[in-house]
Amino acid sequence: MIGVTSPARKAALPPADLLSVSPKANLPFRLVRLVAVPLLHLCFRFQVDGLKNVPRSANYIVIANHLNWLDEFALLMLLPVEPRLHFLANPTLLVTRKVQWFLVRKTGGFVPVVQERHADTALFRHVDRCLEIGGAVAIFPEGNYGPTEGELMPFKKGFAHFAIKAGVPVVPVALSGTKDLWFRKRIRVVIGEPIQAAGHDPDSLTAAAFEKITDLMPAYRDQPGRRLLRRQLTHLF
Repeated sequence: MIGVTSPARKAALPPADLLSVSPKANLPFRLVRLVAVPLLHLCFRFQVDGLKNVPRSANYIVIANHLNWLDEFALLMLLPVEPRLHFLANPTLLVTRKVQWFLVRKTGGFVPVVQERHADTALFRHVDRCLEIGGAVAIFPEGNYGPTEGELMPFKKGFAHFAIKAGVPVVPVALSGTKDLWFRKRIRVVIGEPIQAAGHDPDSLTAAAFEKITDLMPAYRDQPGRRLLRRQLTHLF
């Protein structure tokens, strides 16, 4: 999963029939949640703070720091099932990750984008469409995995352009503990109050979001005890 820069940057898209945007959670997604949510809680010990800050009756953009594969699943499985959460995803990479690609294709909820030097404004039309019909969008504004726990790379501004144009709030999420994984590791998910897009330009909204996630980020400390399945879980996808 990726972040984007701004509508001035472009990305090639696969055929439109691969898109599945909707505010409603489809049946495959609900069935996957029935299995995946208990499985995630079996494998990891999640501590979620601020869930009440996620809008329940309106759409939004959620942004989070990005450390490993678990980040997407944590957002998808821990946030409310509706409005349906859609990720910006690179299908060129996903097709090499069989399990992730199977889940993406069966559950929908993604906007495909391939990062290239030149842009295709269709990407931004698809994101705008998702927000217009009431769906929610998840973006990792760092654009790649961060180098270490507790550190943020500079944010790309794409999420700010989307939020301002659609007039939707930005929900900041700080993730801690997902860089290096093992069985029953404690994972912190801290959800901040929504940042309203009104009154911001892309630069100021990006700066406000960066500052907010920095403030939300819990201090990370190595956890004692055995680290079962560390290599397998850290590099699962």
